[in-house]
Amino acid sequence: MTVPGFLAVDSGGSGLRVVVGEVGSGRTSGPLASGEPVRTGARGIDAGHFMEQLVPMVRALTKSSEASEVSESAELSDLGTAVIGAAGLATLGDGLREELPGALAREFGVRTVALAADAVTAYAGALGTRPGAVVAAGTGLIAIGTDLIGWRRADGWGHLLGDCGGGAWIGRAGLEAALRAYDGRDGGSEALLTCAEKQFGAMAGLPGKVYPRPDRPAVLAAFAPRVAECAPDDPVAAYILRAAARHMAESAAAVCPATGEPQVALTGGLFKLGEPLLVPLHEELAKRLPHARLVAAEGDPLDGAVRIARDLAAGALALPGDELMLTVVAPKGRGDHF
Repeated sequence: MTVPGFLAVDSGGSGLRVVVGEVGSGRTSGPLASGEPVRTGARGIDAGHFMEQLVPMVRALTKSSEASEVSESAELSDLGTAVIGAAGLATLGDGLREELPGALAREFGVRTVALAADAVTAYAGALGTRPGAVVAAGTGLIAIGTDLIGWRRADGWGHLLGDCGGGAWIGRAGLEAALRAYDGRDGGSEALLTCAEKQFGAMAGLPGKVYPRPDRPAVLAAFAPRVAECAPDDPVAAYILRAAARHMAESAAAVCPATGEPQVALTGGLFKLGEPLLVPLHEELAKRLPHARLVAAEGDPLDGAVRIARDLAAGALALPGDELMLTVVAPKGRGDHF
């Protein structure tokens, strides 16, 4: 006996996280994680590499009772709906949009696919279908908002052009302050210099440890916790976090609906920095969004993919469609793109 099900995927900088679930029952499997980010190439996100990782994970979740707690009496093999939340979809997703629906149909019999930017799944996980704004901050930073008619996004332009206030931004600012102290220039921090030397070694060798790295944003972001540790006693570190909070609040204000009583939520690992970041951030949000209400995020981007999958399978998807941010696709010969 088989039961109708769905597939939900969160594809980000640390790899894939995947769950399957039953339509209508509320039951889902535990997540499986790949630990390897999907490659990007000339056509953007590599759909072939995506499927190489996804197929064995889905097979394990649908066939193994140890990996899946979905149903003890039936095999979940009818995955009619799939929701793929992917980092970089808005700017690097052309190949994924073209190839993935057909690949999912061939491998798993998927009939309907929602392709969503990871900011959209972050929003759905945090706020569901309520109007408002979500700031998603980890190594990078993006803000996304909706009035349930359309989407608005701010930042998310990567560590060279933006992601202002994100982990890489904070880490880079902290290391700049350390190097200022090392040089004897104004604006330096001896506390951050000490931390940088403990983490990276002699400052003269720092450029060689950062610039050639393909994971440079993550290397920079790894210093952000040291900035937070120094902030209570170091005015330079505290200023960096205040500036990060200001950037975040500016992005939130740019996307938050201007009318009604929208909700604002924060999601992502960067907020584990705690009070040194959260206190100034709450102050900045109160200044820029006095009409909005700050609420706790209900879930993470994978939870958001599950929410979208359940709504889509039930024919009740209320989040607005968008050519780049959220599209629902039926593979050729199985339906329409809408």
